[in-house]
Amino acid sequence: MATKIRLRRLGAKKNPFYRLVVADSNAPRDGRFIEEIGFYDPTKRPEVLQIDEEKALKWLTTGAQPSDTAKSLLRQAGILNKFHTNK
Repeated sequence: MATKIRLRRLGAKKNPFYRLVVADSNAPRDGRFIEEIGFYDPTKRPEVLQIDEEKALKWLTTGAQPSDTAKSLLRQAGILNKFHTNK
């Protein structure tokens, strides 16, 4: 089973709110997921980004591939840097 770290969209129309989740690569965008590892709210100023570092590093070490946007958010939180230095 190939796993992905990606965003799950929630919130009202024109008021998005995202959760960072680990899901099977074949699952739909807002469908089933394995574990929630954080959230991202781009509507607030400044933007709110909270990621559980321990869970994210665990999934990255087990082989979960982040999507482009998730990779950007992980880099912004400093988790991707820690993953590459611990590798």
